[in-house]
Amino acid sequence: MQTKGSASTRIWSRDFILAIVINFALAAVFYLLMTTMALYAIQRFMANDSLAGLTAGAYVIGAIVSRLLTSKYLDLVGRRRTVILGLAAFVVLSGLYLVVTDLTVLIGLRFVHGLAFGAASTAIVASAIMLVPRAKRAEGSGYFSISATVAAGIGPLIGTLVIGAGGYEGIFWAGTVASILGLAAALFIRLPEREPSEEELRTRWRIRASDLLEVRAMPISIIMLLGGLGWSGVLAFYLNYADATGSAGEVGAFFTIYAVIVFVVRLVAGRIQDRFGDNAVFYPALAVFAVGLVIIAIPPTLPVAIVGAVLSAIGFGSLMPGGQAAAISAATPERVGVATSTFFIMADAGIGFGPVILGALLPVTGYDGMYLGLAALMVLTIGVYTLTHGRKRQGVTPRRGFPQDVSASPSSPR
Repeated sequence: MQTKGSASTRIWSRDFILAIVINFALAAVFYLLMTTMALYAIQRFMANDSLAGLTAGAYVIGAIVSRLLTSKYLDLVGRRRTVILGLAAFVVLSGLYLVVTDLTVLIGLRFVHGLAFGAASTAIVASAIMLVPRAKRAEGSGYFSISATVAAGIGPLIGTLVIGAGGYEGIFWAGTVASILGLAAALFIRLPEREPSEEELRTRWRIRASDLLEVRAMPISIIMLLGGLGWSGVLAFYLNYADATGSAGEVGAFFTIYAVIVFVVRLVAGRIQDRFGDNAVFYPALAVFAVGLVIIAIPPTLPVAIVGAVLSAIGFGSLMPGGQAAAISAATPERVGVATSTFFIMADAGIGFGPVILGALLPVTGYDGMYLGLAALMVLTIGVYTLTHGRKRQGVTPRRGFPQDVSASPSSPR
C-alpha cells in the first residue's frame, strides 16, 4: 500500500516515537561496543593496534555489506518485516559476546553483528523519516537522531564504568538488554510500506550499481565518508589514548558531555537547515569539528575532554542529521531507501574502515599525531564540500519528489 499525503504538519506520532526507541537501542549497542572493542581486544586477546582496529571496525564493515543489499530489497521484503528480523538476529548476536574466547571468532561475530545492525538500521531510518512531513524533514531528522545522541552518552559511559570495575561481562549483558528493548518496540510499530513497482519485481534478482547506490545522494555522502573517518578515530581509540595516559575515567565524561551538547545542537540545527539551507550548517560544522580534533590531540584531562566534547558535538554532531536530510531530499520517493542506504554506507565506510587504517598508522603517528592529521583532513573536507555539494545548495535544500505528508496514513504492518 502506498503512503498518502495530507495537509498535516505534525511531527510526533506513536510510530515515530517507537522508531526513536528502536533507533536508540541499535545506537546504544553500537556505541557501547564500538568504544570498548579495541581496548577489549588488546586486554583480552593481546591484539596489536591494527587487529584492535579491525575488531572495532568489523562491525561497521558488516553493516556496509548489509546496507548495500537492504537498499535494494527493503521494499521487496517489507520495512517492518526487515526491522523485526534484523532485531531478532541482533538480540541473539549480542548475547554471543559472552561466550567468545578467540580473537578470530570475535572479529567474525563483530562482522555478522554488523550485518544485522545494517539491515535493521537502514529499514528503521528510511521508514522513520517518511513518517515526518516533507516540510519538516530536517527538523524531524534532528529529533530522530537525538535517540542516537542519548545512546552516544549512555553507551560509552556504561563501558568506561564497567571497564573501571575490571570486567567486560556487564558490557555484553547491557548490549543484550538494549537489543531486547529494540525488538519489543519493533513488534508494535507500524511503518509506511511502499508497494514495489512491476519493474522492481521483475528485476529483483538483478544487481547493478544503481540498485545499490543513489547517485543524487553521493555528493553529501562523500562528505560523510570523510567526516566518519574523522569521528572513527575518536570512537575507536580515544579510550585507548586515555588509558595509555592514565586518564581513562575522562572518557565517560567526554561522551556524556558530547551527548548533552549534541542534544541541544540537533534541536536547532535542523530548523536552521530547513530555513537557510545546507551550507549554513555544513561549513561551520566542519570547521568546528576540525578545531575539536586539535583539542582532542592534547593528552586527555577533564578540561581537555570537556572542550573536545563540546566542539565535536557542535561539529560532527550537526553533520549526521543534516547530511541525512540532504541525501533523502535529493531523491525521489521510490529511491528514498536507496538514498538512505547510500548515505549510511558512506558514513559507515569512514567509521568502519577508519579504525583499521588508523590502527595501522598509530605506531608511526601516535595518538596525538593521528588526531592532528584527522583535523587537517576536516579542513580539506571543507573544500571537498564546496566542490561536490556546496555550490549546488546555495539556498534551501529543495524538498522535491515527496508527498506533503507521509505520517498521516501509514499502511498496516507487514
